[in-house]
Amino acid sequence: MDLLEFINSKTKRVIFFDGAMGTQLAEHGLEMGGQNNVSHPETVLTIHREYADCGIDLLITNTLTMNRVSVESHRVPVDVVEVNLAGARLARAAAHEGQYVLGDIGSTGKLLRPYGPLPEEEARASFREQAALLAQGGVDGFIVETMIDLREAVCAVEAIREVSDLPIIATMAFNTVRNGGRTVMGNTARDCAQALTAAGVCAVGANCGSLDPQEMAEIIAMMGAATSLPLVAQPNAGRGRLVERRLIFDMSPADFVRGLRACVEAGARLVGGCCGTSPAHIRAMVEALSCPHPEAEKSA
Repeated sequence: MDLLEFINSKTKRVIFFDGAMGTQLAEHGLEMGGQNNVSHPETVLTIHREYADCGIDLLITNTLTMNRVSVESHRVPVDVVEVNLAGARLARAAAHEGQYVLGDIGSTGKLLRPYGPLPEEEARASFREQAALLAQGGVDGFIVETMIDLREAVCAVEAIREVSDLPIIATMAFNTVRNGGRTVMGNTARDCAQALTAAGVCAVGANCGSLDPQEMAEIIAMMGAATSLPLVAQPNAGRGRLVERRLIFDMSPADFVRGLRACVEAGARLVGGCCGTSPAHIRAMVEALSCPHPEAEKSA
């Protein structure tokens, strides 16, 4: 069964993503980022395997900011080709039979013109290159995530589609649930759901941002009112707080699962964790939510 068939399967059970990579790398004493795919591949592989062993369905590559525009701002030079190919292959090596690998594509880190310096075609070329490399590395699909600008998110989806026909999931990072749910750039949950659906993604939702899991459930409900696509929720382990110049997330696995359950009840069918989540959070998620989706139970 390919990824799209799996997501749209008639079983309608909850589908599970993995959890955070960056904060797990920090726990291992490393800087966060995809450069570790090349400099510390054994650590990246270990983290992937810990998540795979939790019984998840979807494993995400450690390539979030590994597009050419973004890496230009990195302190240490990054080989875009090498780091993306390695990222795809490491996730593939960790995946068990029946698990799918998603190539992770995030923001360029720059605002598109006229609000910032980046020409849209330069962003598009950067996304095209990264998607082609991840596909070459063997991913089953893509996830465009942690986007705060709907225009950039749509640009990424369209660029991926120019080089691959693999399924694309897209999630936005929201800053508030007020006024229809807003990203930092002011995009509403409804507008994001509608525009990304029109762009051709196979699932849409929210990840990261400034919301806790319970608040993300409100965003999911708003998006569900605007699209018939499967909905995605990948919240952080609570609200981060600065401790000695380090961002700490300390929501317990039990509280995280309670928030995710609210997301599922609001309509999310694909769930996972973002910043601060660990294999403990993901294991608790799988144990608690391995049941038919509420919508499937209603239609049974």
